[in-house]
Amino acid sequence: MLGLIGAALTATPSLAKLASRSLPSETINLVTATGRVSQVTRWSAKRSRGTILFSHGARSSPLHYDALILPWVAAGYDVWAPMHVDSPAHPDTRQFPGFAPWRARIEDMRALSTQLGNRPRIAAGHSYGALVALTLGGASAEVPEGLTGPLNDPLVSAVVAFSPPPPIKGLVSREGYATLGVPTLIETGTRDVLPGAPPGLDAWRGHLAAYDVAASGQDRYAMVLDGVNHFFGGMICWPDEPGPPQRAQMAIAVDISRLFLDGYALGAPRARTALDARLGVHGALNLSRK
Repeated sequence: MLGLIGAALTATPSLAKLASRSLPSETINLVTATGRVSQVTRWSAKRSRGTILFSHGARSSPLHYDALILPWVAAGYDVWAPMHVDSPAHPDTRQFPGFAPWRARIEDMRALSTQLGNRPRIAAGHSYGALVALTLGGASAEVPEGLTGPLNDPLVSAVVAFSPPPPIKGLVSREGYATLGVPTLIETGTRDVLPGAPPGLDAWRGHLAAYDVAASGQDRYAMVLDGVNHFFGGMICWPDEPGPPQRAQMAIAVDISRLFLDGYALGAPRARTALDARLGVHGALNLSRK
C-alpha cells in the first residue's frame, strides 16, 4: 500500500504548483431559461485539451473543490462550475427548499451547455453533483416538476462521478441509472457512508448503483478507495468536516481520473492501457471495469 500511495503522491504535484500551471479562475453570470442568474466559476488551462462541466455537492460551492479541479486544469482541461442554489453562499438559497434545487441544478447546466455551444465536453460532479453529471450522460433521473425536454446533454462524451447518491425516491431509481450512455468513472470509499444509510459492512456500496446496473462491455469503471469517506477528510465539499485530510487517497483518485479523462474524453490509447493496468486491488485502490 505504501508503495502505491507514495508513487501517486510523487505523480501528483502540490496544489500550489498546479495553480501556477493554470490561469486564474474567473466568475461569469449566465441566465437560465427562467431568467434566473446562474453564477459560474471558470478555470482555464494554459493549453486546453478538453472541457469539463462540474457540479458541486449539496450545500457546497465550486470553490471547495481545488483538490480535484486544479489537477484537472493542470492536465489541460478547462473547468466550468455553476454555484447551485442549494449552496449557502448563494443569495437566494432560502427560496429553494426540499427538492426545488434539483430543477435549478438542471437549469444551471442547460444554461452552461448553451454557453459552450457545440464544444464537446465531459460531465463531472460530486455527491448531488455526481447525479447531475450522470444525468447529463444519459441516466434517467426523475424529471423535475415544471421542466420539459430531455435531461441529458448529447455532447457529453464521458462522466466522472465522485460518490453519486444511491437510488432516492424523487430523484433517481436503480433502473434509471441503467440508461447511462457514455463511458463513466464512479468513485466511492469504504468509509463513504452518509447518515441514515442502512447499516452493514458495505453500506458504502449504494454509491456504485450506476456501475452495478450497467451491462458488461460499456466502459464503466468503479474506483473504491480504502479508508475514504464522502469528503476525503474535509478536502472537498464541506471543508469543516473532521480530518485528517485523506491526501494519499486523493492523489490516487486524481491520477485515475486523469487517465480516464485522457483515455475516454480525448481517446488516447496509451491512457486507456495505463488505466486498465491499474485494474484490481493495489493497496488503497480497488479498480473494476465492466
